Amino acid sequence: MDAAMESAVGPHFSGLRLDSRRLSSSSLPSSPSASSSCKGGTAPDGTAAAAANGFAASTAASEGSRQPFVIGVSGGTASGKTTVCDMIIQQLHDHRVVLVNQDSFYRGLTEEESERVQDYNFDHPDAFDTDQLLECMGQLKSGQSVNIPIYDFKNHRRCSESFRKVNASDVIILEGILVFHDQRVRDLMDMKIFVDADADIRLARRIRRDTVERGRDVISVLEQYGKFVKPAFDDFVLPSKKYADVIIPRGGDNHVAIDLIVQHIRTKLGQHDLCKIYPNVFVVHTTFQIRGMHTLIRDRDIATPDFVFYSDRLIRLVVEHGLGHLPFTEKQVVTPTGSTYMGVDFCKKLCGVSIVRSGESMENALRACCKGIKIGKILIHRVGDDGQQLIYHKLPLDIAERHVLLMDPVLGTGNSANQAIELLIRKGVPEERIMFLNLISAPEGVHCVCKRFPRLKIVTSEIETGLNEEWRVIPGLGEYGDRYFGTD
Repeated sequence: MDAAMESAVGPHFSGLRLDSRRLSSSSLPSSPSASSSCKGGTAPDGTAAAAANGFAASTAASEGSRQPFVIGVSGGTASGKTTVCDMIIQQLHDHRVVLVNQDSFYRGLTEEESERVQDYNFDHPDAFDTDQLLECMGQLKSGQSVNIPIYDFKNHRRCSESFRKVNASDVIILEGILVFHDQRVRDLMDMKIFVDADADIRLARRIRRDTVERGRDVISVLEQYGKFVKPAFDDFVLPSKKYADVIIPRGGDNHVAIDLIVQHIRTKLGQHDLCKIYPNVFVVHTTFQIRGMHTLIRDRDIATPDFVFYSDRLIRLVVEHGLGHLPFTEKQVVTPTGSTYMGVDFCKKLCGVSIVRSGESMENALRACCKGIKIGKILIHRVGDDGQQLIYHKLPLDIAERHVLLMDPVLGTGNSANQAIELLIRKGVPEERIMFLNLISAPEGVHCVCKRFPRLKIVTSEIETGLNEEWRVIPGLGEYGDRYFGTD
């Protein structure tokens, strides 16, 4: 054991194999189970182009679609990377999160390499099939499911018939000692975290992990650490620390750092790309409850009573969220215990306006939130094939003095919304006092309205993928008014 420890300060080597110091990485043999897909083989020679195409596809998503938030977690061996990942996943319980391990993309050893496995450096960048990793990550970023290979650490080969299916998610965590080494992999990441831990602690953890989980003896673990792991850390892992956005000392024991990271991720997840372009666009924070209700009302086979019930629940959330963006005044009251409570007073000058007829489905939720509120109506009717529209309206006489909540459950092209907003402005309502509430919004409609009325606020529960060739919102809700009032 002393000899094994002494090897840590012996000749420095961080190549892939001891017997191939003069070989370039291009001469490395590929796994005999090579496959161009992400189903369990190693990617064959020449798949760099395919991987690049997969990466390019991940950046070519449509303007309206939301790409997953990708987090890279690196650090030395046994530094606590997996613990940090698990803690992030636990705190993001209301989002879909998947973990992808770089270890799954080890190249399978040939029979010759397996016979001399003690001379193989598993901590060298060339030990990983980075092209296949890029291909799988590109597919995940573009919203596709992938099959991640499973690596057998005892036999040092891929499980040719087994793989782990990973579905598209809100957050993708890529974890591994060398995930920051290749710039192509770094470019996939929205956040890069380096987990820092004392070298002695990492060695102790490595010994425990490799002996218990991977069936190795202590001597072989120490020999590998001194011969390969420590030199590779000094040459490849530690230099990549400079690419990290966040460095976590003490790993999973640093709860403050992890809490701050999770808060940042939640902020990014709650902010659609369109919200960055238009600061007056607000999307209700998504939870599994909200996603579940969206799933129900989008199902074409749902019964009308259920459609109405869950639509009303979502509309109530949108209305409450919208009311939170109205101005308020501070107000002090005395509680039944005689204590003083400093609170706020609601906006008094307020009214609702529904765009007939789908918008009328939102009136009950508004009345439930704002007792005795006045509600006006606007009817926009398309006449003929020339696109001209006639507008009928019935609005409160003092509407120019009020904040207006304009209601229509679906924002599609934005043309009808613009007609209604123009009418309100002609009636004397300042643009900044108009708030447009809807259940779902197409990106095209958001652009159309916000470019024309940049001071108006839009509050929605979800931004859709876009409009199809028939100008229907996709994935959408269908003919909302017919489905809600049972006339479809």
